[in-house]
Amino acid sequence: MRAQQRLFSRYIHNLNPGTLTWIGLRPQRKAEMQVVNECNALENLGLEGDHRCKKTPGSGRQVTLISQEYIDQITHFSGIQTIDPGILRRNLVVKDINLTALRHQQFEIGDALFEATALCHPCSRMEQALGKGGVVAMLGHGGLCCKILRTGTVKIGDTVRARMPQQEMFD
Repeated sequence: MRAQQRLFSRYIHNLNPGTLTWIGLRPQRKAEMQVVNECNALENLGLEGDHRCKKTPGSGRQVTLISQEYIDQITHFSGIQTIDPGILRRNLVVKDINLTALRHQQFEIGDALFEATALCHPCSRMEQALGKGGVVAMLGHGGLCCKILRTGTVKIGDTVRARMPQQEMFD
């Protein structure tokens, strides 16, 4: 087990739940995001209707997640007054939960179970989407990449809740 996973798992019970506020799907690579109110998260595949769902099963980048608090930081650093989540190319926007504490942890949204696998770094397309300095504005605030461990429906307003680690993590 990774040291960060072990460390965070000790404190995950103190993590306040958050709320899912936005869902976006990309039917094809580089396509415009389609905003939906709910979708099916498919175990080991991705979000139904998103192009990543057709890619490598079991990938650690099936779903991307960002917080509204990170978007607020990007807004601040970019000098843009408001940012539509769709231009950031992330699938899910949540609020009121510490994404850094979710890294390498399992969490539930609606009926689905996710695991945060890695940081989601900004790509060079953010320079075009946000203007000059867009990538720099997103550094450290790009969100998380996740995989889906249990199929379920996710919808706007669902609670985002960290899942308590199994006892063997502490052994």
